[in-house]
Amino acid sequence: MTKHARVLFGTDGIRGVVNRAPMTAEVALSLGRALTYLLSTEKSLSRKPKIVIGKDTRLSGDMLLNAVAAGVMSQGGDVFMADTLPTPGLANLTASTRADAGLVISASHNHYQDNGLKIFDGRGFKLPDETEAKLESLMENASLLDQHRAKSEAVGRSWHIHDAVGRYVVALKSTFPRHQNLEGLTLVVDCANGAAFKSAPAVFEELGAQVHLIGVSPDGFNINRGVGSLHPEVCAEKVLELHADLGLALDGDADRAIFIDHRGEVVDGDQIMFLCAVHLKKKNLLSKNAMAATVMSNMGLEIALERERIKLFRTNVGDRYVAECLRREHLNFGGEKSGHLIYLDHATTGDGTLAALQTLAIMKTTSRPLRELASLMTLYPQVLLNVPVANPGQATTHPKVSAMVETMKEKLGRRGRVLLRPSGTEAVVRVMVEGEDEVLINNLAKECAIFVSTVLN
Repeated sequence: MTKHARVLFGTDGIRGVVNRAPMTAEVALSLGRALTYLLSTEKSLSRKPKIVIGKDTRLSGDMLLNAVAAGVMSQGGDVFMADTLPTPGLANLTASTRADAGLVISASHNHYQDNGLKIFDGRGFKLPDETEAKLESLMENASLLDQHRAKSEAVGRSWHIHDAVGRYVVALKSTFPRHQNLEGLTLVVDCANGAAFKSAPAVFEELGAQVHLIGVSPDGFNINRGVGSLHPEVCAEKVLELHADLGLALDGDADRAIFIDHRGEVVDGDQIMFLCAVHLKKKNLLSKNAMAATVMSNMGLEIALERERIKLFRTNVGDRYVAECLRREHLNFGGEKSGHLIYLDHATTGDGTLAALQTLAIMKTTSRPLRELASLMTLYPQVLLNVPVANPGQATTHPKVSAMVETMKEKLGRRGRVLLRPSGTEAVVRVMVEGEDEVLINNLAKECAIFVSTVLN
């Protein structure tokens, strides 16, 4: 198969406004066909490919789920439908059922008008770029897929996995220390009217916490609307009202979480990763005394980890790139400052509920509140600016821009960073400058933004 550049697939699967290209039933059907054909040919299966499909709570989930399923079955694959399940739950189910692939229908933190298609391999890991490119090439080659349609007697079947949520809840609870429970803790859990509206409450309640719930009444339209990780202030207000020990705001597919301490303040994701990495090291559970985080993580994380003699590997933005780094370097922990934490010993992708359980275990073990634990790492001042440009990709290749960045790096020295990142979804370049001197980094960020706008427009 000739090499093909990805167009449909972005940082995290295919995503868009429902019933507009590419987020249409036709594309979903084509993806189901292509995935089944690829599995049949590349894995040389002697049986029908087995694909698990789940979704979040969006109105369009049923339409897209049935379209994907039809594509799979028309090409001779069998479908196992998990219905509503968080993205990490679908990944877990894919691996535990020994399926050949899994597909979750979700647009994460976006509102209900959007949806997305994310694929996992048989082990529950998100597909690498090259496999997504192969799928796109197949989707464009309808004549090839037509030639390999299943014969009438060989079309696939579909089954429902009725206990999918229960299986996921059991898997999550198994990651919590057996000698501990959550008794005596008061939690506020905001499920964003999303995929975790059943699983997250069950996990925390069954472990003994007193749980106050927000965003657990999905209606197809209200996912992420005024609740969840996009609106942590809602959870924070309830934490203060109830004098709770911790607030947890999930996003629509529950693969990440925002933490709120007992004072009603959001705790930075880098601080959460730092305390988790240090705790793992103290228990001799941090593989190679190293972790992975993206280029967007604060420089303060790197410096604090260095103090603890923990090495940091930097990756591109996206939790699947963090997971790829963990596997490549034989590590077991990493994440993104946005709240994706990956405990590779327990899961294959970011999981907000799992991250909360591990953080709560640290709080119980140390008998210290989250704010006190988080204060062990100091964040460096950071400025982020979005610069509209005609061709964002030139931000990392234009010689004048590269020279300007190098000059700014020299001004900041070892205690600062400059990062230019083309957006994957908008015609903008994201400019990030961080360092010890807040006045200096503000000035440099503005100077950089003006220069980039002038050169690239």
